[in-house]
Amino acid sequence: MKIRLMAVASTALLAAALAGCGSGSGSSSNGSGDDVYRVIVMGGVSAEGVLADQSQTSIAAAKASVDYANANGGVDGEKVTVTVIDDKSDPTTAVTKLRAAIAKQKPDLVLNSGPSTVAEATLPILNQNHILSMNIGPTETSSDASKYPLNFDIAAGASEQLDAYASYFKEKGYKSVAILHGNSAYGETFGSSAEKTLTAAGVKVTGNKEYDTTALDMTSQLEALESTDPDALVIDAYGAPLGYVLKGVAKLGWDIPMIGNTSVSATNLTGAKPPTGLVGTSEVKNLVMQVPKSAKHDSSATAVNAAVKGMLKYGEIKSSFVLAANYDALPLVMAAADAAGSTDADKVAEKLVDSSVLKSAKTVIFPDYGFTSSVHAPQGVSGNYIFISPSVLKNGQFQ
Repeated sequence: MKIRLMAVASTALLAAALAGCGSGSGSSSNGSGDDVYRVIVMGGVSAEGVLADQSQTSIAAAKASVDYANANGGVDGEKVTVTVIDDKSDPTTAVTKLRAAIAKQKPDLVLNSGPSTVAEATLPILNQNHILSMNIGPTETSSDASKYPLNFDIAAGASEQLDAYASYFKEKGYKSVAILHGNSAYGETFGSSAEKTLTAAGVKVTGNKEYDTTALDMTSQLEALESTDPDALVIDAYGAPLGYVLKGVAKLGWDIPMIGNTSVSATNLTGAKPPTGLVGTSEVKNLVMQVPKSAKHDSSATAVNAAVKGMLKYGEIKSSFVLAANYDALPLVMAAADAAGSTDADKVAEKLVDSSVLKSAKTVIFPDYGFTSSVHAPQGVSGNYIFISPSVLKNGQFQ
């Protein structure tokens, strides 16, 4: 009996040793040991209207990112596969389907397509299951490394985007502004961060009002802000609410410069002419919106244009490149896994806060994400934002 037990133990040790060999598979976080790096991307495939278009763009970016990875050696030598989960852009659906997918086969990496409410609902599950994730729907706590050590926001948070506002306001001579924001997780963060950041930059905030994103009329909030007599109006609005905000401004006859955040530029209304959009209409004559440089077409931007080409393999890009942040997910993971010599989630996360690793990643939305050990969100990227007027969107880029 003793001899038999020793033989079994020796066999088990040999199997363990063999499992540790090979390129990355033995250290993979999903425990599959089959030299495959599994990616899940969530999005509202069956959502309606703008949410469906934006999810399609986000998912195409993820698929193109996977193609890029496989064409360049995979993740630490492992072939990358991608599975799409239709979460309908609904937090409850997202939670249910994500749990089912994890139970079936734990992934190595999970990406989402927003909105922030989906991120807010799914991040605790990913954290509980010790899964690396990259998030394009920042919430108030999603970039907090002490709370979510394996999550990295790849869409810049409100505070980072707002750093670009101060220099823009100085250029335009705006000394006072009013702020209007939604009650979504991102909208609330944007509203509080905007007041804090702009005040610190010497810009007077005359008023800060929140609206319900399910409301059809924001006139009362706009009326209150108009009475404070600001030089400009800062707007957070995503999807249909933007139309209601602009309608409210027109209804009041308020002739005010408007600065929209990236939620505004991610809304299809700002990228198409009537009847589907508002480009060229009086409603947007005073509106500029914030976008990353990659969302404005530049024929000389070789890497960005290659990303666009890769995404077009998966259909028309109907939404702004603001929604294409998932394209940078695999280049980031590849650089970190190569540096770690492993696809283990903890080891990859550790390398994702190494400045030399981040600089080596072949990303296109931001050249350097600047993650730190305490803040897992893009840092120092405010110079990569510009403010542009609404214009026709072609292949995900404003022309």
